[in-house]
Amino acid sequence: MTGSFAASRRIRWRTLVLWVAIVGLVLLRARSAWAQQVDLPVHAVKTDAEKRAEEALRTPEPKAKETTAPVAAPGDEAKLDYLELTFQGGPLMIPILFFSVLVVALAFERAIALRRGAVLPRKLVDGLKSLSNQERGLDPREAYRLCQRHPSAAATVIRAMLMKVDRSMAEIEAIGREAAQREATRLGGGTRWLTLSAAVAPMLGLLGTVQGMILAFFRISHLPPGVSRAQELSGSIYIALVTTFAGLSVAIPAAVLAHLASGRLMRLFRELEEVLAVLGVQLERSQRRQRAASPAPGVPGAAPADAPWPAPSPEPPPVVWPDGGKAKSPGTVRT
Repeated sequence: MTGSFAASRRIRWRTLVLWVAIVGLVLLRARSAWAQQVDLPVHAVKTDAEKRAEEALRTPEPKAKETTAPVAAPGDEAKLDYLELTFQGGPLMIPILFFSVLVVALAFERAIALRRGAVLPRKLVDGLKSLSNQERGLDPREAYRLCQRHPSAAATVIRAMLMKVDRSMAEIEAIGREAAQREATRLGGGTRWLTLSAAVAPMLGLLGTVQGMILAFFRISHLPPGVSRAQELSGSIYIALVTTFAGLSVAIPAAVLAHLASGRLMRLFRELEEVLAVLGVQLERSQRRQRAASPAPGVPGAAPADAPWPAPSPEPPPVVWPDGGKAKSPGTVRT
């Protein structure tokens, strides 16, 4: 019983192996026939997945497009709009613009206030020279009227000296120095404003630049992801530098104008000092003649009040005016 069961089992296994071999041969023949119909070798028959993979490998990669920046034409270059930059400079541009207007106004004011006719007119100097060349020397009353006809800083100083002509020469010279100092301080007021503008304008520009840089870095630190920080920083920096540019544009002309105005004022007052020195000599001679012509009453041998002019005195040296002209010495006075 057991032997017959084992024999039947072996027969079934052999039959199954036989059927598997037959099916494999049939499939192999069918594959060979299909390969012969499409004229391909057997080893060239591939699955769809293999075909798609080979096609993907054979497909040439797309060439990267060259991103060369277009060359801008000469007429298409970017231009800087200074008016727009002025408005983008921030609130500190307002005081800088104020100082710019002030500098322009002071330039015209200095040109008018420091002209020769307003400080030391030539007609006044020539008139004083003519009065000194008179036979009786300089007359203080005529010199005073001459100063009234030519109002100026020099006329103010000379009038202050002539009003104290009865004082000693030391007092007259001190009065002249004080009056000249007052006039120099008055005329130098506009120059001080130019100096102030030249000092404050660049400081305001620097302050505006620092403020702009602070705001620029603050915006950059709060940019959303994906935004170019370098581009944002460069744009913010060139706007922040506008105030420094504006401040220097105001300060440089202001410094030059202040230097020129100060130099002209000093040059005119040096000429005025020379005129005052000659005037002091003429006033001293006038005082001498006046004392000699009208001695104190009651002095023995004194001439009466209506006595003629005294005898001539020795010829004093001539007085040289600033322009080289010589004032005629009192010389011989009429008797």
